[in-house]
Amino acid sequence: MPTTLPRLPAARLAPLALAYDGAVRLRRRRLLLGTAVVLLLALLAGRVAEVDPARLLAEGGGFFGYFDRLLTLESGPAVGQRVWMDPAEWLWGWRGWLGQLGDTLLIAYVGTLLGAAGAFLLGLLAAANLVPNPWARGAVRRLLEVCRTVPDLVFALVFVIAFGLGPLPGVLAIAIHSLGALGKLFSEIVENIEMRPVEGAAAAGAAWPAMVRYAVLPQVLPGFAGYALLRFEINVRQASVMGFVGAGGIGQDLIEAIRKFYYNDVAALLLIIIATVIAIDLATERLRHALIGAEDRA
Repeated sequence: MPTTLPRLPAARLAPLALAYDGAVRLRRRRLLLGTAVVLLLALLAGRVAEVDPARLLAEGGGFFGYFDRLLTLESGPAVGQRVWMDPAEWLWGWRGWLGQLGDTLLIAYVGTLLGAAGAFLLGLLAAANLVPNPWARGAVRRLLEVCRTVPDLVFALVFVIAFGLGPLPGVLAIAIHSLGALGKLFSEIVENIEMRPVEGAAAAGAAWPAMVRYAVLPQVLPGFAGYALLRFEINVRQASVMGFVGAGGIGQDLIEAIRKFYYNDVAALLLIIIATVIAIDLATERLRHALIGAEDRA
């Protein structure tokens, strides 16, 4: 049968209640103090960075005005109306833009493929449970850090100077940056594998490549493929702006339209890029989930 605990006398409850109230007040003071410190640091950072809230409020309407101009036809029989009122005028260069978009997708694909292939090897060499030598492992990790720390646009600009305009600089820039990012992720996957198959292969006398082939790869391939697909999605976005430095793709038309104030062309190009990224995002998401599901079933 249910029982109830006896109520403590007031003399014993009073100190407990006081202690509880004191703990609550202390927690509130800490929260208020932490909030005040964060706000103070934010104001200080804004001051140092010359962020002017008054100017932001006064001129913020220009931001929305720019997008309003992007969506307003500036020529054709429907001039002054919204761009979707005359799709033929708005998307006049869609054939050429789709060709440029194809170049962008190829840049992202080849760059991701090369970067993932390099990261496959370097990710294994950067894993502490596969490479016990700290000097060799450290050298590989420092190389990966350099590859992912330098912005890909900087790499693209360097390669444009070296190889000239075109898709090649974009491919190389994306490949190097993907190598650094995926190599870090791949090494973390390898360091979290089940080590009993590795120890069994080593005890049986398997060489390092054979041990990796039969004891490591079956555990890590689904994760490697999932991260590579995610990186491809990211690289499509990156390849879209590679044209800003002359590295090919649809970004070259976009930066030209921005510089020449072709507002309707900017809106059309952004629409094409956004629709493409959304489609790739949905496709790669399904593939990643399928791979994760296959890994869990295994």
